This record gives sequence, structure tokens and C-alpha cells, in this order.
Amino acid sequence: MRLASRVARLSPMESPAQPDSSAQQTPKAVVAVEYSGRDVRQAVRRALEAANWTHTIPAGADVSLKVNLGWDIFIPGAITSPLVVEALIEAIRAHVGKIYVVEADQVLENVERAFHSSGMADVCRRTGATWLNLSNERTVRVDRPDNVVLKRIDVPWVLRDTLLITVPVMKTHAKTGLTGALKNQWGCLSKMRHEYHLVLDDALADLNSVVRPHLSLMDATIGLEGNGPKSGHPRVADRILCSTDPVALDTVQAQIMGLDPAAIRHLGLCAARGIGTNDLGAIEVRQSETLPVLSPFAPAHHNAVSSLETALRQSSFKRLVFNTPLFRLPLLGAKMYYRFWAWRYAGLAWDAAAAHPVYGPQWRKLPRPWPIRAAR
Repeated sequence: MRLASRVARLSPMESPAQPDSSAQQTPKAVVAVEYSGRDVRQAVRRALEAANWTHTIPAGADVSLKVNLGWDIFIPGAITSPLVVEALIEAIRAHVGKIYVVEADQVLENVERAFHSSGMADVCRRTGATWLNLSNERTVRVDRPDNVVLKRIDVPWVLRDTLLITVPVMKTHAKTGLTGALKNQWGCLSKMRHEYHLVLDDALADLNSVVRPHLSLMDATIGLEGNGPKSGHPRVADRILCSTDPVALDTVQAQIMGLDPAAIRHLGLCAARGIGTNDLGAIEVRQSETLPVLSPFAPAHHNAVSSLETALRQSSFKRLVFNTPLFRLPLLGAKMYYRFWAWRYAGLAWDAAAAHPVYGPQWRKLPRPWPIRAAR
């Protein structure tokens, strides 16, 4: 299996930005897009500088890096890569105060296992960053009666006491079309957040109105296409994206992936709430070189687990299945499904990622999570 890296024609959207001749024009939201295929660390630094990151992160401020560790039997492209996180920490640590790396458990996943098996624990040890499992941390109640779904949000203390830098990975998502800087905050809620899957777009707007990232840096070195956010296929995108506007970043992400930003409902909802802009005319893409446009990412469809969950949540059996001890049965079934999928398909993804000349070394040195096996 080869990692997909399909390229199409050049697009004006990804050509170097031209200076704006109108001094009276409202400043545009800046999204930096940098090529990472030669040197990830330099790409991260260039993206940060182009996005003027120090204008929103004051000197000496404590920061929380919200990574994506949403699968403990992961494949490259499904989680934020340790290489990007380490490059980010190296780039910012002389400017900021204490650095936390944060993520939360899911009902299906053990984030502590993901933290150690992904190499993220090694990154924290080498850089001195502090790891926090948000599921184990004290929370602060925030009441938002005007929210659509989340009228009360229990926010982990560290997200109130530090500035949030979200570090998502470029992926498709069966429930939201894509997952990026906005969807990444979903992992700031308790492990029972799956209860809001049927109203996820509104819940994301509610959440980001309370936990809006000060800075977003996206790992688009290897992303995920197809049936994301887990059982998709790794896709080389060779990019780092950075912005102080999470809606603008996700809007540019959608274009890069070949998706229609207007079709991603939570982008419009977040823009309407003032969280950022999804107006392409109000976004300036900055990059140091012209990048070829990728051919469209394969869109996400509901896999067996997502399809069954959606059907059950829409049925008269919802309370019986999800709010009684019977919930253990679908959980067991979902775990078995993903373990079978990983045993059957994930080895190909690992082999391909490990062979990459720039991104491969970080994966080659890790033991593969069980039950993933070598495909060769």
C-alpha cells in the first residue's frame, strides 16, 4: 500500500498571497499554509511566524496544547503526530511559560494508552511539557443559557487558567464532514460527550463559544481520508496550517481537502456566533511557496459502528440502549469492530507511513498497538 499523495492542478487559493492595496479594508483573517515535506520543524516555525502567533500569545503565558489522541489503536493520520507536537513545543517554549499537553478519555478509548503508545509521552519527557488527562482534572462550571445544546459546560481548570493552542490533524469525519481546529475541542468535554452526537454541529458552536482556541496549528503532514475519524486511509498532504482564527483555518482546510466549506454546517454556525470567519473573501492565505492542489480527499461515510449508533439514537430504544447497563453491549461490539478493522487493514497504513522519508522515522521506532500487524 502506498500513502496517497495525489496532486491536481494549481489553484489561486494556494498561490502566495498578494499584498492588499486597500489601506481602508478590514484586516483579513490570516491562515498560514506551509509545505512540510522537507523539514517539519522549519514548516512549523514558518507557519507560526506567518500567522503572527506572538500577537495572540503574550510572552510568558502558560499554554495548553490540545492534541488529538482519539484512538488508542491508532494509525498514522488518525492522531496528531508526535513530530509536529515536538516541533511546536520547540518553536514556542522560549516565548511562553508552562506548557501542558492535554486530551481526554472517550467511552471507547483509553487516552493514557494512546499517550504512551503514540510516542507523545516521549515528547513530553524530552521537552519538559506536562501531560494532563482532562478526564481526571477538576472542572469549572460555565453556564451559557443562550447556548443551543450545551447550556452548562464543565471546563477543565487548565483551559481556564492557560491559553489554548489546539493542534488537530487534517481528517474527514462521518458526522461533521471534517475534523479540524473546531472539532478538536470536542475532546475537552467528559467521556460521555457521545450523548450529543445527533446535535454535534450545534454542540460544537456552543463549545467553541466557551473554549475558543487562541491559536490553531494543524498537522496536515499525513491526514486521513475516507471513513474518518478512525477507519479511514492515511493521506499525505505535506502541510502545516496555522491561524489565530479557528473557523478560517477549518475553511481553508476544507478547500485543501476538496470539500465545500459551505457544506460543513458547524463552520457556518461558529461563524454566525462570532468565533471566526468562513468567508473566503475575508481570509488571506499566506505561504512561502506555491503548493500544488491535492486531488479531493475521499469523503467520510458512516462505518458500521457510526451507522448503528445513529440508528439506535433515533429509535425508541435510545434510552434503553444508552442510559442503562445494556450500554456495555454496544460498547463491546464497537471495540471488537475497531480491533478487527485494525487487525485487517491498519498494517498497510503503518507500513506506508513508516516508509516515508520525512514522517516515517517517528513511526518506525514505535511498537505498533495491538492488534495491528505488519502487512508485509
